[in-house]
Amino acid sequence: MRHARRRIVRRVTRLASVGGIVLGAAMVTQAVASEPPVVSPRVLAEDTGADLVERLGASRTAGSWIDDKGRPVVAVTDDKAAAEVREAGATPKLVRHSMRELKSATETLRSAPRVTGTAWVVDYRSNEVVVRGDSTVSAGDWSELTDLADGIGGFVRMERTEGTFTTRINGALAILSTAGRCSAGFNVTNGETDFILTAGHCGPSGSVWFADNRGDQPVGRTVTGSFPGNDYSLVQYTGGRAGDGADVVAIGNGQGVRITGVGQPSVGQRVFRSGSSSGLRDGEVTALNATVNYPEGTVSGLIETNVCAEPGDSGGPLFSEGIALGVTSGGSGDCQAGGTTFFQPVTQALSALGVQLITSGAPAPSASGTQSAAAPPEAAAPGASTPISGEAGRELLARLADPKNVGPGLLVIGGSLIALVATRWIRTEQDRKAYQRYYSATWG
Repeated sequence: MRHARRRIVRRVTRLASVGGIVLGAAMVTQAVASEPPVVSPRVLAEDTGADLVERLGASRTAGSWIDDKGRPVVAVTDDKAAAEVREAGATPKLVRHSMRELKSATETLRSAPRVTGTAWVVDYRSNEVVVRGDSTVSAGDWSELTDLADGIGGFVRMERTEGTFTTRINGALAILSTAGRCSAGFNVTNGETDFILTAGHCGPSGSVWFADNRGDQPVGRTVTGSFPGNDYSLVQYTGGRAGDGADVVAIGNGQGVRITGVGQPSVGQRVFRSGSSSGLRDGEVTALNATVNYPEGTVSGLIETNVCAEPGDSGGPLFSEGIALGVTSGGSGDCQAGGTTFFQPVTQALSALGVQLITSGAPAPSASGTQSAAAPPEAAAPGASTPISGEAGRELLARLADPKNVGPGLLVIGGSLIALVATRWIRTEQDRKAYQRYYSATWG
């Protein structure tokens, strides 16, 4: 009986030691794996660069962007500003012209006679204002613009571009009306009623939208918007509710991305656009505060990207890592040769319209009413990852992933190894003594 109890004690001790080694290893592995997000270059790029530009002011800076390694770069006009940027953890780049000068140049361009088919942006990386003209701009108009640019200064660059700058219709999931075929962008709410946020050029107030081309599946009615000048509008859902999956945008093949928030883009940031004509496409933000002279009118404050788009993609969502950034306005080129696409910033539209984005962090909308046109309930959710469900699971993961657990984890491993070795030694010594007692009678 005594030997049986000893065997049980030894087995329990061995199991506890092995369990301690496994736990310690998990603590070290999770803690080490959790360290990179603390110094994530993407967070620094989006926060530090923009914060520094705002803090230093338009006369000492000329914008910020993300370099090829994901680090923030800030254009500055003096050595003292460069030192402050470097101290904050970003990379400074000395430039000749401040943001104040660059904006003054764009204001001069805007005050000149309007030329359809032109666009201009402030290129932070080259410290220039870039004026582009599409194939519809005549030689005479281009010559006059060039003379105006020369008068502004040597930091205005003139470029010809292929194709034409046009507004584009359609998007992630199609909605149709007598005004044409457009796209659902993001679902928003004012707290009482839900809406689709889409492009303003999709149709005037009063436009009635359907999910099919026969008019059998009503979606809603446009209640307000702005175009030209801006390019956004609200479609109020029939019944007032977006339905299940309102926080998801479709990306094709029954899949989707769960939207977790709204934010401001950064130059150089990788972004994605979804549209019913050309599907899911990616690229990067090339400029902010762009002005485009569409045939229908001028729109300013747009996000410029090198993400391709084609006729049929207007109103579709622009996002990055589950963060809503914009809705498709227009552009030039196509997805065979490439091109330029402009987006209405979501933050500006939400502020002007007095609504907020429906996200996965917000209270779930009612399941009654029309199913969300921009969010199929069967869509996947790559915008958010929850490998352990429940509050207890999240708390456990947070504790294991704490970088402070590297040291304790190693101590647990060391203590468990000592206990395992000690158990083995004690067992060997006990067996040796038992052998000695049993056979001592036959020893000489």
